[in-house]
Amino acid sequence: MTTETKPSNVNGSNQEAEPDQLLDDEENKNLPVKKKGSSCTGLKAFLAALSFSYFSKALSGTIMKSSITQIERRFDLTSSTAGFVDGSFEMGNLLVIAFVSYFGAKLHRPKVIAVGCFTMALGCFLSAMPHFFMGYYKYETASHRSSTANLTSSLNPCSLHQDVNDTMLEASRSGCEKEPSSYMWIYILLGNMLRGIGETPITPLGISYIDDFAKEENVPVYVACLHTIAMLGPMFGFLLGSLCAKLYVDVGFVDPGSITITPQDSRWVGAWWLGFLIGGATNFLSAIPFCFLPKSLKKPKEANRDKTSCGLLENMDATRKKLTPENLKPRKWSLLLKDFCTSLKKVLSNRMYFTFLCCSLLQFSSFIGFLTYKPKYMEQQYGQSTSKSNFLIGVTSLPPVSLGIFLGGLIMKKYKMGIIGATKFSFTMSFLAYAISFLHFFVGCESYAVAGMTVSYEGKPILYDEKAIFSACNSHCKCDSNVWDPVCGDNGITYVSACLAGCETSEGHGKNTVFHNCTCLQISSSWTGNNSATVGQCPKSEDCSMNFIYYIVIQVIGGFCYALGGTPAYMIMFRCVRPELKALAVGLYTLIMRVLAGIPAPVYFGAVIDKTCLKWGRTSCGQRGACRLYDSVANRYVFLGLAAVLRGPSYLIAIIFYILVKKHFQNKNSKPLENGQDDASMNKEDNCKIKQHLPGSPDAETESSI
Repeated sequence: MTTETKPSNVNGSNQEAEPDQLLDDEENKNLPVKKKGSSCTGLKAFLAALSFSYFSKALSGTIMKSSITQIERRFDLTSSTAGFVDGSFEMGNLLVIAFVSYFGAKLHRPKVIAVGCFTMALGCFLSAMPHFFMGYYKYETASHRSSTANLTSSLNPCSLHQDVNDTMLEASRSGCEKEPSSYMWIYILLGNMLRGIGETPITPLGISYIDDFAKEENVPVYVACLHTIAMLGPMFGFLLGSLCAKLYVDVGFVDPGSITITPQDSRWVGAWWLGFLIGGATNFLSAIPFCFLPKSLKKPKEANRDKTSCGLLENMDATRKKLTPENLKPRKWSLLLKDFCTSLKKVLSNRMYFTFLCCSLLQFSSFIGFLTYKPKYMEQQYGQSTSKSNFLIGVTSLPPVSLGIFLGGLIMKKYKMGIIGATKFSFTMSFLAYAISFLHFFVGCESYAVAGMTVSYEGKPILYDEKAIFSACNSHCKCDSNVWDPVCGDNGITYVSACLAGCETSEGHGKNTVFHNCTCLQISSSWTGNNSATVGQCPKSEDCSMNFIYYIVIQVIGGFCYALGGTPAYMIMFRCVRPELKALAVGLYTLIMRVLAGIPAPVYFGAVIDKTCLKWGRTSCGQRGACRLYDSVANRYVFLGLAAVLRGPSYLIAIIFYILVKKHFQNKNSKPLENGQDDASMNKEDNCKIKQHLPGSPDAETESSI
């Protein structure tokens, strides 16, 4: 039977007699009765492994986001440079994502994902390496006491003379030439880039694997579950970042009592390296299950009895392709590359896909820039510590987002949303969240009251160009104006240093140091209390604390609304492209987001944040380091304004996208047949294809995209 069938198919003879028997044999072979359990078990195992890999990659990515402020301070970087380091993750994606998305789908997808997870683990370990090759962290201080010093009292800040400062500065400059730590941040950049390379195959290959071997009506729910579980990664990542930020960077090697700064201080650096070690271990564990998963599973046959003609036509096409001799030969790389270019052209020439891409680009640019510096914004705007900022993001912002993503998937399934309904719902929720975000402009705080920087020594507000660090009350002390070692006066005003506050005596040591006889406190006309100051900046007002609560509430509501439309938006692109181009469409989408949003957004967001800096720190070489004090009002309008300006035009593009979608898919509904074929079998085949394009039908799931 077999020897007679092959020639008949190849030579074109007996085309009507033999395929019926051959299709019956193929149907008997593919009956899922015996392997139904194993196929279902294999899909569940893959879903579990992919969920854990989503969790681990999100965890390690969040550790980078939550540690960006610590890295900025530890390596004396500007915000724009720190943003460039953060964007190196997308650079790694840029190198391989398009080819991995296309060629990876033709390989053993679970094993390719396993290699990616191992690579992410290696990148995390590489990012933590600089800590073990650098010396102890030495923060700047006017009294030149390092974190390892154990001085007690009898310190007179006002007795420090300029010649002593110059001697110490020259000594530090001579030593900084031999200090290799200034460029150690490059290892973090390379590790982050390596982590980006490893993350590349997980999403496109994982989603396409599920879409190939899961029931089409269950794909939106599986995707929603994946992203809901993935949201646990950022939640635990920010909580882990909060814990690490509480620990001093050299924990275990430095006496905590000798440290004169607190986690609220802008010079504080937490144990940023510890999070990378934990993230690397998690990524390593997530790779192991994929090594034992099969290359493919059996696609469940849905409603075969109701779709007999469609199934026969599909099986006939598949069988003919399998039995064609040229398909038995391995394809050359030149043909694969040509096929890749052709597929790429088809995807980019799709107007709906291209419009969706432009809309998503603006949205993602705003989102990634805001998320990168969100902990930093909470620190300088509301006076929160890095640890508390990360903790609050983890427990208040992310759970509502996770709930919104999951509910969005359930709503999509319950109401059987097609692409038109999904577009409406996603647009409405996103625009509602955008409108709510404007409330952030009204719940900000004023800048810290710093003498000579934001207020005069008399306590009156001053303009930026009227800054005057020195005053008659501290002119006799000959202080170093470049150093940042703030003290909080009993009058509620922060002074750049105890010397600039005119303090003449001190008692205690470390964080408990108290300065007395501070002459600059006396010139404040409204102050009649003690002339003492304590280490650190003064806290912000009670009104600021209330505004911070309002800020958290707005974040929760806005994040939930935006996430409700997340899953429908995630599924829209699948329906914009042909089924065989799904993996490439997802990969290209991710590539564009990485290159045009993920890489530049942290850099230009960081650059505009740097413009609002009022006081820069100083490195051991006497060069400009990380920013110590920001203009909170200017920072709020620049940071939030840039995010709003980027998102605004995206909704105009979204309207165009909706018009294109409605026009295209309504036309599909109005045509019962295509091309007007008269042959009965061809009409049946066209009916099957049209049903797959109907947005309300379960078969429409095959034309979905991210």
